[in-house]
Amino acid sequence: MANLSARWTRLASSERLGRSSQSFSVLHSQAWVFGGELLPREPVDNRLDLIELRSTAAITLEAPTEAPTPRVGVASVAVKEALYLFSGRGGLAMAPIEEKGALWRYTPKQLLWELIEPADSSAPYPAARSYHSMTSDGNDNIYVHAGCPEKGRLSDLWSFNVPSKTWTELPSAPPPARGGTSITFSNGRLYRMNGFDGESEQGGAIDVFDLAVHNWSTISFTPDGIHGPEPRSVSALVAVKVKGKDFLLTMFGERDPSSLGHAGAGKMLADVWAFDLERKEWAKVEPKDDTPLPRGWFGADVMVADNGEYATIIHGGLAEDNSRLRDVWKLQFE
Repeated sequence: MANLSARWTRLASSERLGRSSQSFSVLHSQAWVFGGELLPREPVDNRLDLIELRSTAAITLEAPTEAPTPRVGVASVAVKEALYLFSGRGGLAMAPIEEKGALWRYTPKQLLWELIEPADSSAPYPAARSYHSMTSDGNDNIYVHAGCPEKGRLSDLWSFNVPSKTWTELPSAPPPARGGTSITFSNGRLYRMNGFDGESEQGGAIDVFDLAVHNWSTISFTPDGIHGPEPRSVSALVAVKVKGKDFLLTMFGERDPSSLGHAGAGKMLADVWAFDLERKEWAKVEPKDDTPLPRGWFGADVMVADNGEYATIIHGGLAEDNSRLRDVWKLQFE
């Protein structure tokens, strides 16, 4: 498959937006940032930051009385007219934040945080964790996958049905268990890539979960940076349409872990790859003009314009010099 042409546009940058390991979700033409860290193991406060993607204005909102506590390694998704946030790491011990299966819901129109507890408090729910991944079907179901509990790493997969407020445990993903992995939804399937298993970055496979039949399959590829993307963690995976065709995009991430763990930066990547879901082929994306710095531990999501065009939005993250980035970029195909 021929390489795809795209262009990066820098949208915003401010000192306030500098951070890594944050949650980042796009709802319509607004991007929402919560949590993360500017210094290792020191969570940013619990105020939300809003980026207007059309005007590129950035606004910090004061936290109401009821709001999530500051946290890092947190994940969120946008579903219909609200944001949903699950777990993360925080407090004096920087331990996974256990909220007994509850999710925080933020409704922008009401400027309101609510703690959404499971309907049945005695039913099983996913354990607290950080550096996990989340996605949704865009309708009623949210998916939480893998990440780091108090010790070790996870490979579990859970769905949360918003109307009924119920958790369902689904079959776990293929091993190894991992943190810093990426998951996305497209046409009735979940796609999982990359991550760190405690010893090395994972690559060379797209694991696919078919929601209709509840089983996993794997698409293997050569992760040599020529035929497919190199192994990595704390990267991004999003589903987009390019000229009417369905693609997965993976980008950036950490290739070699730091000896300092979460307190340091490893080798960061700056590449973008597109996977054609119909042809099952990778193509390296060659952006024109200015491009973002290499990074990992950043935020990424997709914006769909009124004309149906898809754009990938990224924010912040950890640079190779261990500084926290504060920029916001948009990637569009041409």
